[in-house]
Amino acid sequence: MLLPKRSTILAMLAGLTLTALMLPSAWALDDETQAAKEEGMRLYNAHQRSISTPYLEKAAEAGDVKAMYYLGEVNRLRHMGLNQEGLEWYYQAAQNGDPHAMLRLFDGGACELGNVCPENGDDWPQAALELTLPKAEAGDPDAMAALYDIYYYVEEPDEDEAMKWLRRAAEAGHVESMHLLGEIARNDEKGYPNDIERLEAAEVWFRQAAEGGYAPSMNDLASVLNHLDQPAEAWEWITKASEAGHINGRGWLAACSIEPDGEGMNLCRAAPDPEPAKGWAILRAMNEEVPGTSSERLLRVYGENVTPEQREKGEEMKDEWLNREPPLSYFPKKFGY
Repeated sequence: MLLPKRSTILAMLAGLTLTALMLPSAWALDDETQAAKEEGMRLYNAHQRSISTPYLEKAAEAGDVKAMYYLGEVNRLRHMGLNQEGLEWYYQAAQNGDPHAMLRLFDGGACELGNVCPENGDDWPQAALELTLPKAEAGDPDAMAALYDIYYYVEEPDEDEAMKWLRRAAEAGHVESMHLLGEIARNDEKGYPNDIERLEAAEVWFRQAAEGGYAPSMNDLASVLNHLDQPAEAWEWITKASEAGHINGRGWLAACSIEPDGEGMNLCRAAPDPEPAKGWAILRAMNEEVPGTSSERLLRVYGENVTPEQREKGEEMKDEWLNREPPLSYFPKKFGY
């Protein structure tokens, strides 16, 4: 982990404390700042993190805790560890009650190496637990979900307690927790003796979250149903994932429009008849909205199967697929890698 020198962190700590005390964390954002936050999160979720910073900074400086946390994430991912700027944003988010910011500070050794510690102790996971547990017990689904992560970080990790709260969060309607339970079931080779049983167990949770509007679950439910040989419903859900802004769902829509019979294209079995011009329009719109290696690769892979005439027609259709609502997203997990 990259961490600034102890003297640098100690010097910064006094300024951090003063800054945190001055933050108007309870204030609602004005329209301009809210728009900046939304644009910053759109860029972050589209893996355009390097250009999300000024938008998120505007919201964070106005007291928005979510923006503070994600500025910490931008810096952590950019520098492959905790740098000074990331430390500052995580600390401000932690001072304003974000438990995952506290866990990031623990991961980076902020207290042990730099004396950037909780107000009443030296244990960030314990501070996160003491803050979050009462909220969870009072019925806050986000707090219940956070306890899943926190219980793996406390001095004596408790997997049973972590899973209990994850299930309670899912039962309270927390779609991200439902999705995680689906992932756990899908990967549980010990709990389920064969692939079919794992997929069927995962389907239950993915379906609940998908029906609750969570795009990653729509995407994963489509994959599970495809492997369970239910192509019609699989196509229905991958289409819904695209409509919900999931970039993988949108990519499948394009690929199945261009080359539905290609190798590894089982998810296209129930797709409508090919429309290469439509597929090209989708790919071009994806590349313009979310530029990067993923969309460029799709253009290269499928471009040779689209004739010049189809490309020309696709260019005319591109605006129909550009900047739809909700925007395209990779839906990165808040507390991912």
